[in-house]
Amino acid sequence: MKKSLFFKSAFILLIGSLLTRSLGFIIRIIFTRVIGTEGINLHSLIMPTYSLVISLTQLGLPLAISTVVARGTKRGKKVLFSVAPIVLFLNLLMMIIILFSAHFISYTLLDEPNAMYPIMSMSLILPFISISSILRGYFFGKQKMLPHTVSNVIEQLARLGIIALFLPKLVEYGPVYGVCGYILLSIVSELISIVVFLFYLPRNFVIKKEDLKPDIKTTKEVMDICIPTVGGRIIGNIFYFFEPVILTYVLKLVGYSNSFITTEYGIYNAYVIPLLIIPSFVVQAISTALVPEVSKSYEKNDTSNIKKRLKQSLTLSFLLGLITNSLVFIFPEFLLNLVYNTSDGILYIKVLAFFFMIYNLEGPLSGTLQALGKTKETFRATTLGVVLKTISIALFSLCHIGLYGLVIGEILDICAVVGLNAYELKKALKEKHISKSY
Repeated sequence: MKKSLFFKSAFILLIGSLLTRSLGFIIRIIFTRVIGTEGINLHSLIMPTYSLVISLTQLGLPLAISTVVARGTKRGKKVLFSVAPIVLFLNLLMMIIILFSAHFISYTLLDEPNAMYPIMSMSLILPFISISSILRGYFFGKQKMLPHTVSNVIEQLARLGIIALFLPKLVEYGPVYGVCGYILLSIVSELISIVVFLFYLPRNFVIKKEDLKPDIKTTKEVMDICIPTVGGRIIGNIFYFFEPVILTYVLKLVGYSNSFITTEYGIYNAYVIPLLIIPSFVVQAISTALVPEVSKSYEKNDTSNIKKRLKQSLTLSFLLGLITNSLVFIFPEFLLNLVYNTSDGILYIKVLAFFFMIYNLEGPLSGTLQALGKTKETFRATTLGVVLKTISIALFSLCHIGLYGLVIGEILDICAVVGLNAYELKKALKEKHISKSY
């Protein structure tokens, strides 16, 4: 029963991720072709800010809620309403901060005045993303993956329709309107996702007055997982936020033009990385199904099942990465032209393809560590990785090698995070095995 549930969860997530990723590719093709080079460069420039804001708002709640619900020590409904007040407060705080800091970020940090309104647009989507994240974590913990799959597919279909209909009209007014519209149109798709989740709630899911009162112990249990997890993401996203700032400053210092920097950075983020992380939708599906499975086994002291599921997940993730990244390495020009109607970024792909095979191991490793309650260890690995990456960007960019300082930093980041996570997981499983024998 346990075996079939794990593979059923992984299979549902895999099918849903495949459909979602396919629709995402279509959306990306439409977006890149409609928005134009200037719009792509602007969007790439603000994405680090967007990622940081989302990480701060989500607080790593989907994973934390999934872990706590899967352990079965707390009622799912109690978990949801114990974290809701924190999320609502955090959303309000982040919206205020974004609105008041948008001018400073765009004019001073990014040195791009056109980024101000897209950054301000981010604030309006935050509550919708947070609510859908909480509901997603609840269903993950119950190992019910169908609601997530259905909501994602419907959300992407809605986004595709909205973008195809409205984005061309917005771009007529300029790239800034196009990027703002692309962000704001996501509100509708996120709202649709929330409605789908609510539809899948159990029929006996009745909200009573006493349910609205947060339970301090439950909140603490969730936050004990959240804080180190979100800490790692915040550290990563803070460095990701400063990535274009540092890169721009150093490259300008050694003589590169602003046009060269924004164009190459746009190529790297809009074309190269999306192709290299093609297997990530499968890896994410496997990792998501792995977390509640490992959490349950952890409560039962079933070390053998944890090792078995981890081995299966790592093997499948690596094989998928090996196949897809080999194809990307061999046929980069064909794939770039097919997907993005461009041949820019071939050399970056050639250098990075092998290392992104290793990158695919990160999901199962970090997911298992977090399910075992080792979130501090994943935090340390993430921190070390981004510090190495940032130092590499600053140092190697001084060598007048263009964007390859960023490429070298990416490689060091991947190797450090995967290597350290593997070491910590091996140590954690050994400790668990020893405690079990006693």
